Amino acid sequence: MVRDLLTRLSNAHGISGSEGSITGIVRKELKNYVDEIREDRMGNLIAVKKGNNFKVMLAAHADEIGLMVKSVDEKGFIRFVALGGWYAPTLYNQRVILHGSRGRVFGVLGGKPPHKMDEEERKKGVKVDEMFIDVGACSREEVEQMGVGVGTPVSVDREVAPLANGRLTGKAFDNRVGVAMLVKTMQEVKSPLTIYAVFTVQEEVGLKGAKTSSYSLQPDCAIATDVTIPGDHPGIDQKDVPVEMGKGPIITIVDASGRGLIASRAMVKWLCDTAKAHDIPVQLEVGSGGTTDATAIHLERGGIPSTTLSIASRYIHSPVEVVDVKDIEEGVRLLVHALERKPKF
Repeated sequence: MVRDLLTRLSNAHGISGSEGSITGIVRKELKNYVDEIREDRMGNLIAVKKGNNFKVMLAAHADEIGLMVKSVDEKGFIRFVALGGWYAPTLYNQRVILHGSRGRVFGVLGGKPPHKMDEEERKKGVKVDEMFIDVGACSREEVEQMGVGVGTPVSVDREVAPLANGRLTGKAFDNRVGVAMLVKTMQEVKSPLTIYAVFTVQEEVGLKGAKTSSYSLQPDCAIATDVTIPGDHPGIDQKDVPVEMGKGPIITIVDASGRGLIASRAMVKWLCDTAKAHDIPVQLEVGSGGTTDATAIHLERGGIPSTTLSIASRYIHSPVEVVDVKDIEEGVRLLVHALERKPKF
């Protein structure tokens, strides 16, 4: 089930540059369903179903936003850098896991207590670069003995929990949702095409794995699977973000106001026609916010026709992202049927 797979992927830890635990799960899931599975020099995991000469690349980034140890002071408090787009209020006072050379070490993110802040400091809040990690140590040497040092990756300690109406909350749904959707697609698809399922690395810090893998694979077209922000909850105006959770997967026409991806119209039509033919609910998105691996892919090798198939996820880039499992299941169904034939360019 998609729910079980997503839970395992979300509960695992894999910040940018340290995606091995995620690609390890994917490798086990796909080993009996694909003709070839390999890892490239960048760390991207590439699963191949061989078919005819028309090559489709499906890309889902495996990494999550996280932290990395920068220094340890003489009292054992740890300073860090943020890897990816953290919003400070969502990070402050979270419990974290430091993935050290001797195993996991638990810690908490600390900062100046609000009780000791003046009015101006309270208004500003605690910035990310003012926070530190407390692992309970009393010295730098004690932290070193735990196997923690400069370069140790750090992730948020949070596990998936069920909500009402078939919805889930957890960390790293950006983009374990896309990973789960792609794994299930490769398990179910029967296609005459050659399909490359690429579980890319370092998307959250610059779309890096997508760039190198698409250059090497030279696909004829590509779809990135990811998440996007819905406008269906308080605090956001639906006229600005008209897509909703629970209304089906979302096909990108434009993201980042065109600074990122302007999707291939042929690719959009391919997915829309498939959805109509198989009675699959879909939404279309012209967005002004972030972008996806498709932006890097579509600029390689003289231009690769691309789009993104997204799932609405509330509270992206937080430890409590929320998705509707039905949307993911419909996304899988759409990809499986679309890949029964190639798009018309």
